[in-house]
Amino acid sequence: MQRAKVGGAAFVLIGALAGATPGHAQATFGVDLDLFSSYVWRGLTLTNKPVAEPGLWLSFPAGNASITVGGWANIDLGTYDDINDDISESGGTSSFNLSEFDPYAEISFPAGKATLTGGVTGYIYPNDLDDAPNGGLDSEANTVEVYGKLGFDVPLSPELSVYYDVDKIKGAYIEANLSHSLAASEAVSIDLGAAAGFSAGQGVPDDLLSDESSNFADDGFTHLDLSAGVPFSAGAVSITPVIHVVIAGDDFTKFTSPSNESDTKLWGGVSLSWSNEVEEEEPEAPASPE
Repeated sequence: MQRAKVGGAAFVLIGALAGATPGHAQATFGVDLDLFSSYVWRGLTLTNKPVAEPGLWLSFPAGNASITVGGWANIDLGTYDDINDDISESGGTSSFNLSEFDPYAEISFPAGKATLTGGVTGYIYPNDLDDAPNGGLDSEANTVEVYGKLGFDVPLSPELSVYYDVDKIKGAYIEANLSHSLAASEAVSIDLGAAAGFSAGQGVPDDLLSDESSNFADDGFTHLDLSAGVPFSAGAVSITPVIHVVIAGDDFTKFTSPSNESDTKLWGGVSLSWSNEVEEEEPEAPASPE
């Protein structure tokens, strides 16, 4: 998701802040847009047709740390109303439908070669799905998640993240990430990534009468997501075509449509990003005495 990219942007900003004096540190504002073949979140296919995922964020220094606030959204671009073949987060009632909005805030700070991040995310599903033909998510699924991340500035950039749903699910999701950039030529690089997910309390409750929900069928390994992207710039905009291969380990992550499931699935698209430092007004110099 887009929030992961924002966290990466905050990491870059943190590195700059570590060697900068507070008087010269500036806030950074960013806008992102992903255009993907489907919406896959933690290995789960939430929409299996094209989506647009816009986001915006603002990072600003706080001493030696960085605070980032922002919002991210998923928009179903088409009408997904075939109950046998379509998965639609918005319920499939209309095209260009805002199906999810996630406001978030996080703070990151460096500790040697490590970066520590803590934050909170809200998951808001604005659609009324009483008449939706193929389910989806509405306000009954709204929830809140707190998270912590530990990343290292070493080869393969390992990062461990723990997310805990404090409202509807009351369980943890753990993700381990590795990434590496290969130089294909002097001007082109290939960004490789691998993410492995684990459920720790987000499986279907044993008590069928429980009011808690679930993200996965069971606890344990959920999926492995392997990705490759080729970033390049067009003026001030960063453009990254990317492809993902998901190897499913949970019964829920295997679904590609309501009637089909697979141990592997392919999705991808293009990510566009723009960011800029927020200019600070220079204080006027005092008038020199005559």
